[in-house]
Amino acid sequence: MQIPDRAQFVVVGGGIIGCSTAYHLARDHKADVVLLEQGKLTGGSTWHAAGLVGQLRSSASITQVLKYSVDLYTRLAEETGLETGWKMTGCLRLACNEDRWTEYKRLATTAGSFGMDMQLLSPSEVKSMWPLMDVSDLVGANYLPTDGQASPSDITQSLAKGARMHGAKIFEGVEVTGFELDGDRITSVITNQGSIACEKVINCAGQWARQVGALAGINVPLQPVKHQYIITEQIEGITSETATIRDPDRFTYFKEEVGGLVLGGYEPNPIAWTKEDVPSEFSFQLFDDDWDHFEQHMEQAVARVPALEQAGVKQMINGPESFTPDGNFILGSAPQCRNMYVGAGFNAFGIAAGGGAGWVLAQWAVDDEAPMDLWVVDIRRFSELHTDRDWVCDRTLEAYGKHYTIGFPHEEYTSGRPRIVSPLYDRLKDHRAVFGSKLGWERPNWLARENDKTEDVYSMGRQNWFETVGEEHRLVREAAGIFDQSSFAKYEVSGTGAVQALEYLCANHIDKPVGRLTYTQLLNSRGGIECDLTVARLADDLFYIVTGTGFRTHDSTWISEHVPDGLNAMLRDVTEEFGTLSLMGPRSREILQAITAEDCSNEAFPFGHVREIEIAGHPVRALRVTYVGELGWELHVPLNATGDVFDALMEAGKSSGVCPVGYRALESLRLEKGYRAWSSDITPNDSPFEAGLGWAVKLKSDSEFMGRGAAEKAANSIPKKLLACFTVEDLSVVLLGRETILRNGEFAGYLTSGGYGYTVGKPIGLGYVRAKDGVTQSYLKDGTYELVVAQKRVPAELHLDPLYDPEGHKVKG
Repeated sequence: MQIPDRAQFVVVGGGIIGCSTAYHLARDHKADVVLLEQGKLTGGSTWHAAGLVGQLRSSASITQVLKYSVDLYTRLAEETGLETGWKMTGCLRLACNEDRWTEYKRLATTAGSFGMDMQLLSPSEVKSMWPLMDVSDLVGANYLPTDGQASPSDITQSLAKGARMHGAKIFEGVEVTGFELDGDRITSVITNQGSIACEKVINCAGQWARQVGALAGINVPLQPVKHQYIITEQIEGITSETATIRDPDRFTYFKEEVGGLVLGGYEPNPIAWTKEDVPSEFSFQLFDDDWDHFEQHMEQAVARVPALEQAGVKQMINGPESFTPDGNFILGSAPQCRNMYVGAGFNAFGIAAGGGAGWVLAQWAVDDEAPMDLWVVDIRRFSELHTDRDWVCDRTLEAYGKHYTIGFPHEEYTSGRPRIVSPLYDRLKDHRAVFGSKLGWERPNWLARENDKTEDVYSMGRQNWFETVGEEHRLVREAAGIFDQSSFAKYEVSGTGAVQALEYLCANHIDKPVGRLTYTQLLNSRGGIECDLTVARLADDLFYIVTGTGFRTHDSTWISEHVPDGLNAMLRDVTEEFGTLSLMGPRSREILQAITAEDCSNEAFPFGHVREIEIAGHPVRALRVTYVGELGWELHVPLNATGDVFDALMEAGKSSGVCPVGYRALESLRLEKGYRAWSSDITPNDSPFEAGLGWAVKLKSDSEFMGRGAAEKAANSIPKKLLACFTVEDLSVVLLGRETILRNGEFAGYLTSGGYGYTVGKPIGLGYVRAKDGVTQSYLKDGTYELVVAQKRVPAELHLDPLYDPEGHKVKG
């Protein structure tokens, strides 16, 4: 069959993700869709996938995506007539130590927060469900009855048939060899059988997605890794109803297959495949069996299920799976190309994600906007760092090796570090800094005292830095501290149309006099918060924007893609041109005044203003702003002058005891003041009015801005949720986020972030209280609250005002 010469959407790749995307485009949007597969459908990694389907993730949105997959697989055969092999067997996750058991209790709480029934079982209950298992080393297990397994090839063929039924055209044996582009937009797809003019391309090419993306100048940072499992002969006692097993402390998993078992695992020493391009002919192919490497799994599996020792092995599967540097899959609009979307890098849970990923990716491509908060999988979470294939490979292998390790709070990756350092790196090391990493930047998490280990010691309770961070916190509250925030993403927007562009993009007023700065959100069409940043006006046609380190690509792409046509407004990334030192605390004014001739008094330099001042002979952009609830300035310094300015601040603050302070103290300080963090407390799912930020939305003006219609609707209706602060009296409680909120004993939401407030002396959490009939201030005040923390109900107090007021140093709660 001849390929058409044009289509609305071209989907590249005929695995489960490509077929699901084509199905949803055709079914839900009646789109003109062409799917191109270079070989045969499922021929990449789909055909040899193990087929486990789990649903729970730490993100509510991703959990919703995976739950959608299960719902789709349950009913798809009725629509298409092709069975999917879906079986809701339930899944047991085993715990062999107390840390794992605490993790599972927290997971069970998260499941409850997301509307799922995860049960915690004793070893004897596990034994009764799975009689062939040795449970002698178990502390317990969790059980999610709605998890299961499916046949990857059967699901994919059923999705492909459904796509065709709804009008999609699928072509096998058609290889994409290039793209025709007009600027940063694809105009046609070039194949070995001709070209197809199109509006949008969706790259679902699996392990080939990286090289397909490269044809259009985009980067898809994934790494094929060899993943092995075996299929046994039939084992007496294993039936089609046998629950799947994840045994992470032994790095293994099991599922039933024709009366036998599929047995595989995630070893701590994985083997990468190629860092070069994957051969296009590698279809329905496997690697040679590697029994030496697999022996570590076999040994652990036999210890768990002794019957395996006598079971015959029908086949070993050793095939490539695409993994990513952070263990999350890749979706969304590629930042380097305006009309290529990506769905790839599924880290061996492409079958679990396939149905839901195709659903949201199709919606995203149609609307040019994510349909929900998908930040954790958004391709715009990556940066130029991720074009380094060696770095991506090393970090991806580390992420693979952590697939089954205990998820300790605050755990950091170690590979590929240090990669990007600020000019203060050596100075901070001399101050005994313990670093974390964000988008490749080394950042001080905390500063060890003389007798402290200069490393994190991970645990499920209070960690070794807890008391030390408390001292840093108190220094900022009582005197002043210096935060190295040089990793902040920084842009300049210039041009005669800059103010008009930013007035349209930003929910708050930007057209203020030169020397003013504005905290603002950028809204999507649903009125959700896409970006949360600060805009400083340096000149009539020059603005300086500061946003979070991890949001560098996301925010710059959002701004660039939504500047109205015809305006002269240019965005330039200046992140590496400036270091950033945040001087924060009640004594910050006297310290700053001692090293600059500029008047730093409140009258001359009020809050919300920006001035260019001179420190140590260098020009400094000083922004009077705070994220800790204290008097302070962000000092944006030419990068090569950062050390000089730091030294001057340290010398001037010596009598006040000024020291460097890390990001863990920053987190504690901001929680006490109730400052929101984008990606946790405020997301594309949340409106400013739900988040208590309605004051920053310019609805009283006649200005047209992006998301105004949705914002007006939100402002004039009773919200279904409102963000509030919670404290608990039990000081042993560790709040991390995702803990369930109970109001009058009933489910009312979950925490979006959590930590400890050293000034108030209590654990603190932020979270949305939800009610289907709406939430008002009086509704919040009238309730009695508890938090569910690792399955334990803890009395909590709700607060609508900040816990800490720097004006009078009043502590609430």
